[in-house]
Amino acid sequence: MFVNLEQAIQLIEEGKILHIAADESLLAQLPKGKWIAGTTPYFITEQGGITSKDKLFVDEISCAIDYKTVVYNKDNIFDITKDAYPNGITFLIMPFASDVAVFYAKEAPYSDDLLMNPTIGWISGFDLSTDSRAKVYDGISGASYWDKAVALHICLPDDEIASLGIINIFNIDENDTKIEFMEDSLSVTKCLVNGKEVIFSDYILENNIDTKLPLIADYNSVLVNVSIKSVSKENSTVDFYAPVFAGKEYHFARPISDYAESFHERLQEFHDFKPIFSCNCVLNYLYGKLDNKATPPFAGPVTFGEIAYILLNQTLVYAEIVNK
Repeated sequence: MFVNLEQAIQLIEEGKILHIAADESLLAQLPKGKWIAGTTPYFITEQGGITSKDKLFVDEISCAIDYKTVVYNKDNIFDITKDAYPNGITFLIMPFASDVAVFYAKEAPYSDDLLMNPTIGWISGFDLSTDSRAKVYDGISGASYWDKAVALHICLPDDEIASLGIINIFNIDENDTKIEFMEDSLSVTKCLVNGKEVIFSDYILENNIDTKLPLIADYNSVLVNVSIKSVSKENSTVDFYAPVFAGKEYHFARPISDYAESFHERLQEFHDFKPIFSCNCVLNYLYGKLDNKATPPFAGPVTFGEIAYILLNQTLVYAEIVNK
C-alpha cells in the first residue's frame, strides 16, 4: 500500500504488524508500534515507479500469529537464525554501507543455518541527489539506526509456509570471458581473466565494458549478480555493491536492450502470485528508467541491495505465503 502519513499512523494505532519504507522525514513522525522500516524515496507502486517524500510504502503482515523485532550489529547479526521462529519468515533491513551490511554480505553465503530460515529484505538507502545517510527503524522502541540492522521475525500458522523468490533479468554466456578473483572483497585491483592476471579496472576501461551490466556467478544453480559501483583508473580499483568471492567463476551479463520490456516479459508467469513483500534494485530503477512503469504483481521499495538469504544486486526479490 502506498499511503500518506495519516493513513500509516492509523494502521500503526490499529495494532497492525507492518513493514514500512519511506523518506526519513516521514519515518521520524511515526508513533511506536509493531513495525520496522528503512529509508528510501524511491518506490515502484501499482501505478508505476515514483520518487516521493510525502508517501510511505506499507506492507501489512496479516499472516502473522506472533512477531518480534530485534536489532543487530556486526557482532551478532547471525543470531538472526537463533531468533527466527521454527515456522516463519524474517524481514531484515540494513543501512547501505554500514559495517553490519558489509559483514553480512561477505559472510551470509557461508551460513548453513541462514539457508534453513526464510530471510528476505533490503538495504535501505537515500535520495541520491543529497548527502543523506541510510537508516533503519525499530517501531517497538521508536529508535533509528545508521549502523545497525533491524529484523521483524514472523511466526506463521502450522498450515502455511514462506516461499522466497528472485527475479533476475540478466543471463550469461558460459563460453564468454571467465573472470576470477583471488580474495573475497568489495573492492579489487587484480583479477584473472581467462586465467591471466590483469588490473581489473584497466581491463574494463580498455575493453569499453558497460558497467551497468553486473558480474554474474552461479550459486548452486542460482545466478547471482554483483553490480559495479565504481571504476577508478587513478587508483586502479573496482568497487562493488556486493562482494565477489574467490573460487567463483564470474561472467559479465549479456547486454539488455530494454529493461522495462525485459521485466514485462519475465513477469508474465507471475500473474497469479500474491506477494506479501517485494523490492527492486535502485540500479534497475535508474538504468531501466522505471519511472511510471509498474512491475505487477510486485510493488514495494526501490533498494540499495536486496536480501533473499544472501545480499543480491540488480534483482527483484519477493516473499509469498503458501499452504503446506
